Amino acid sequence: MILFIVFLPLFAALVAGLGQRLIGSVPAKLVTTGALFTACALSWVIFARFLGGEQPATTTEVMRWISSGSMDVHWALRVDALTAVMLVVITSVSALVHLYSWGYMSEDPDQARFFAYLSLFTFAMLMLVTADSLVQMFFGWEGVGLASYLLIGFWYYKPSANAAAIKAFVVNRVGDLGFMLGIFGTYLVFDTVSIPSILAHVSAHTGSTIGFLWFRADTITVLCLLLFVGAMGKSAQLGLHTWLPDAMEGPTPVSALIHAATMVTAGVFMVCRLSPMFEASPAALTVVRFVGAATCLFAATCGLVQTDIKRVIAYSTCSQLGYMFFAAGVGAYGAAMFHLFTHAFFKALLFLGAGSVIHAMHHEQDMRYYGGLWRKIPLTFTTMLLGTLAITGVGIPGVFGLPEIGFAGFHSKDAIIELSYAAGQTGAWFVGVLVALLTSFYSWRLMFLTFWGTPRWAASEHIQHALHDAHGHGTQQGEHEPEGEHGGAEPDEHGPSQQDLPAGTGGYHPHESPWVMALPLVVLAFGAVFAGYLFHTTFVGEHAGGTYWHGAIAFREKLMASVEDIPLPIKLSASIAMLLGLLGGWYAYLRAPNTPAAVADQFRVVYRFLLHKWYFDELYHLLFVRPAFAAGRLLWHRGDERTIDRFGPNGLAWAVALGSRGAGRLQSGYLYTYAFVMLIGLTGAVTWVITR
Repeated sequence: MILFIVFLPLFAALVAGLGQRLIGSVPAKLVTTGALFTACALSWVIFARFLGGEQPATTTEVMRWISSGSMDVHWALRVDALTAVMLVVITSVSALVHLYSWGYMSEDPDQARFFAYLSLFTFAMLMLVTADSLVQMFFGWEGVGLASYLLIGFWYYKPSANAAAIKAFVVNRVGDLGFMLGIFGTYLVFDTVSIPSILAHVSAHTGSTIGFLWFRADTITVLCLLLFVGAMGKSAQLGLHTWLPDAMEGPTPVSALIHAATMVTAGVFMVCRLSPMFEASPAALTVVRFVGAATCLFAATCGLVQTDIKRVIAYSTCSQLGYMFFAAGVGAYGAAMFHLFTHAFFKALLFLGAGSVIHAMHHEQDMRYYGGLWRKIPLTFTTMLLGTLAITGVGIPGVFGLPEIGFAGFHSKDAIIELSYAAGQTGAWFVGVLVALLTSFYSWRLMFLTFWGTPRWAASEHIQHALHDAHGHGTQQGEHEPEGEHGGAEPDEHGPSQQDLPAGTGGYHPHESPWVMALPLVVLAFGAVFAGYLFHTTFVGEHAGGTYWHGAIAFREKLMASVEDIPLPIKLSASIAMLLGLLGGWYAYLRAPNTPAAVADQFRVVYRFLLHKWYFDELYHLLFVRPAFAAGRLLWHRGDERTIDRFGPNGLAWAVALGSRGAGRLQSGYLYTYAFVMLIGLTGAVTWVITR
């Protein structure tokens, strides 16, 4: 069964990619979408088996891959409880994204290529999560990097898309360097790359030291930190996060697939898969916890001021990934995976819902030009409302005898916040509560700007172009205008003044998406509502380590049990923060809509600091990009042109040309010239003999 799940997407990608000119777009879409729904159904069967009782881990060998000295790597597919969770997440979201793309990409002439890339990405991710060795995991790790480059830069004729794809590829290569060094070091220490063998012998190397960068350090700590650098790059943690917001240049289904359930969660999966190693290094866990909490806070502050609907959700993804990492950093690996599981549903829902809004608004992505859409696109509004209730953590805490009922994020995110306090990490708990407040504010800000208030569509250039096209002066039939960032002035909180805009739409009428786009929204909304309630005790219950995980991750049962003893204010803290964020967003964007502009004017420095994402891009451009380009120009002009070319091929060509011109003068074609040269030569030879 696992062979079908993993290799069906690869088969579909090859058929759609290599045979697109022979079979056409529709058969290519049928093959890829059918393969993903089949893999999804089989994945749920495997997941149900682990839910039903004790299911031992299985390993299916595909082939013997590498044999060199003591390194013997088999290509094998490992399935345990951790893998079962990832199989469900990846195939479910990917299948729904494939179906959604039938409608969203219907006008694109390269649909077969797009669907082939989607399936290739899914195959690489499945290879990553079923890996039985670090080498095989690295194969899938780089495979998703390649596929994400192809998908982010799918609209290759857009310079911004090309730049975003290159940025994602380069930044991830920085993290992958650390991952490779971690794999090399792990093999050096354990003499194997087999993950089960490594985890079984962690205790034998606990407390030992290893030489690294001219000093000796704890062996397990060095290995874990190197591996975590790779997780930072793939999961967009602070420092290696800059690629993720720019990746919004790809089509919206790509954003849902990469940033909701698959590529960005690879780092979290890797840390949880190797959790026994991290458990042996308190220093490494401290770094994971700190980086996760810092990323959580950083991304939430950036999301407060973004005006592009997809970028708000992208920073939300970055922030939620921070939650997962600091959950792992406090030893709550089950909670990290639980939030990964629920996050896949409501974040994919929000991304695809944003795509439905963009589709309705003729590819307008700026929320300042939305407003009043809930009547025009009620299904999109309803599903995005459910997704917002899920991500903000709306629910009833289990206090005062009340049943603990809530949306998906309520169960998973609140569990992380409570467990961080129970683990004695009050700093992480405080950051978690603060970010819960910020998450609620910017999530409801998105909803209020998009679906409530006065319609502001008439100020949008894209809407004006749509009206212009409707009167027969538009683009050629079938031309697809790709989405992306808007040019022009720097965005701010002001936007168009509502008093200056007409109450109507200027003749443009937003429309609901077709059923192939609406159906995935409904399915994901079901997961956003019920996934947390249905699987809470399965993933983070006191006895989940023995009833579900069965050794797939390190599980601290005492930590899980201690949650019941935390004080009442701590249990209520996340819900109170959520309500404060909701009230703040309602007041700022509905009750007193001039408040954001006034606050932005009053705190201009802070506003610009957040708008420019803490100036990380500018700093990296100054420290790395400009010196790299300067070094490239130096090596190009002075090294290549003026040195290598001058004294190499150009110099030799000059010498040959000079010699040929001299030899050409001797080859006059006259007999007396050749006789004269022969006479000189004979005279010289006789003279040399006589002098000898």
